[in-house]
Amino acid sequence: MKKWLRLLLLLLFIGLLYFTLTDKLEPDTSNKADTTNNKADTTNNKTDTTNTPSNEEKYKVVIDPGHGGEDPGAIGASGYEKDFTLSLAKKISILLQDEPKLEVHMTREEDVFLSAETRERTNYANNIDADVFISLHANTFTDPSVSGTESFYYHKNSKRLANIIHRHVSETTGFRNRGVKKENFFVLKDTTMPAVLLEIGYITNPEDEQKMLTDDFQQSVAESIKSGIKEFLID
Repeated sequence: MKKWLRLLLLLLFIGLLYFTLTDKLEPDTSNKADTTNNKADTTNNKTDTTNTPSNEEKYKVVIDPGHGGEDPGAIGASGYEKDFTLSLAKKISILLQDEPKLEVHMTREEDVFLSAETRERTNYANNIDADVFISLHANTFTDPSVSGTESFYYHKNSKRLANIIHRHVSETTGFRNRGVKKENFFVLKDTTMPAVLLEIGYITNPEDEQKMLTDDFQQSVAESIKSGIKEFLID
């Protein structure tokens, strides 16, 4: 009886020893699984950050080519004001599109008539909540010898813009500097943002007109207007 009991106890001891060793030798995968899950969570968080859109706002710039369609504007020796302003506006638009902080809009992109009575130009700028409004023009006078560059504003908040743009443009044209003046033109009076009307030069002056209609001149003026806009809004 005692031998049988001793044998039973020996078998129990061996069994207990076996299970103890087996438990120690078996790899613990629970922590590894947790680490994998944490890694997956980190990856997901990284993806979410990458897909977060940028909320940086852009300044909205409206370029207004004066006249258009049935309204030719000033008539020069060899061209119309409406064609000059549209050509210049397109060059400005191309330059501004390369500026990441600026968003350019044009009141017209082709030869179309925009009614002054319904205020299409100013309503467009006001509706998109523009930051600046630049109206482009070519001047006219009965005396063909009259020359010069001048700029206009109306509201007090537009004076600084007018001074900055005029300085850049007048230095570029090389025409007589006729200064910055206050006038109640509707494109200045009815706009809610800083606005300036630029009379680049006199299209009724044959020498000035010949220069104004060249691509080189327009490109230089476009760059000067871009510089003025950046100085006012960004610099």
